[in-house]
Amino acid sequence: MSIQALNSEGQIVRYTDKRRWLWSLSLLWPLLPVISCVVAEKTGQAVWFWATWIIWYLIVPVIDHLLPADGSNPPPEVVPKLDADWYYRLLPMLTVPIHYITLIYSAWVISTGDLAWYSILGLALSVGLVNGIAINTGHELGHKTTGLERWLAKTVLAVVGYGHFFIEHNKGHHKDVATPDDPASSRMGENIYGFACREIPGAMRRAWRSEKARLERCGKGPWTLQNEVLQPLLITVPLYAGLIVAFGWVMLPYLALQMVWGWFGVLTSANYIEHYGLLRQKRDNGRFEACQPYHSWNSNHVMSNLILFNLQRHSDHHANPTRRYQSLRNFEHLPEYPSGYPLMFLIALFPPLWFAVMNPRVVAWADGRFDRINIRPGYRARLEARWGKRGSNAAAGA
Repeated sequence: MSIQALNSEGQIVRYTDKRRWLWSLSLLWPLLPVISCVVAEKTGQAVWFWATWIIWYLIVPVIDHLLPADGSNPPPEVVPKLDADWYYRLLPMLTVPIHYITLIYSAWVISTGDLAWYSILGLALSVGLVNGIAINTGHELGHKTTGLERWLAKTVLAVVGYGHFFIEHNKGHHKDVATPDDPASSRMGENIYGFACREIPGAMRRAWRSEKARLERCGKGPWTLQNEVLQPLLITVPLYAGLIVAFGWVMLPYLALQMVWGWFGVLTSANYIEHYGLLRQKRDNGRFEACQPYHSWNSNHVMSNLILFNLQRHSDHHANPTRRYQSLRNFEHLPEYPSGYPLMFLIALFPPLWFAVMNPRVVAWADGRFDRINIRPGYRARLEARWGKRGSNAAAGA
């Protein structure tokens, strides 16, 4: 399907999105735990309860590297029509009920099936993985201006109990990103486990403060149905309570595991890798410079971008937060990951490996200048002694 528009010189510009129908993979992904349950029942093989993990951490990275990275951009003239195309708009919205189907169906399988503990563990963590990606759906919808999309964002965030993200991300992270003030921007020398201890509670506190301040300006207290931090919680609590009543106390470990991995294994992992070590500079007036595309790590790996609504073009997203996923652009000379998010998430779980892969890239990007890096407090001398020479050599060869 070709889109055409006129450029400033009156010439017709045509654009065909070669991935148009492949974006529908976003509907299949949250169904993977359901599909794996069906296959496990048919085959009697418990390994299928872990299939979602195997696909995400192993198969998707392989496909990412087999397919050539795609750095192409839609012409700016066609972007308004591309953004208005309802096919692209519907896909994130249609994934919302699918996440609920997966949560509830998997709960039924756990409660009615005679599953071994390792099967329950695999299924719970698989549901957590796809419902963690529900936060990404909420991310895409929550940046839009229509009432329907914004309410669907809160609804899908509720499935994994992370509704405060709706406020925290838009009003907190986007304001403070790539600065020492942001609990959701990781610092060079900080491992993911230490980052999680700072990011998760910090994000909650920032969301509550932001919404409380907004309501105070309206002459209201925080304990109101108009509190947009509480609204998704009022979906999560009855949803989880209903599952416990319907399927028994075995739901407690199931819901806890899928929630923990949704938070840590996906959202925290994404926040950790997306701005690692990158730093916005302070101006003479004491304020940080405006966020630019080079304040986010970027990836043009095709398969993982199809699953994540182009989230890995994070550089353009932070520079233009309301731009829809199908229109996000690649830029030249950006800090680039060596792989897509799935493999980078896995590498981040092993801090020595993460530091070996990413620290030289951070130093090279900063041209060896450690004053231009967001560094873990108290670690500058140690990091400069270990990575400074390597970073300078890398920068010289870049």
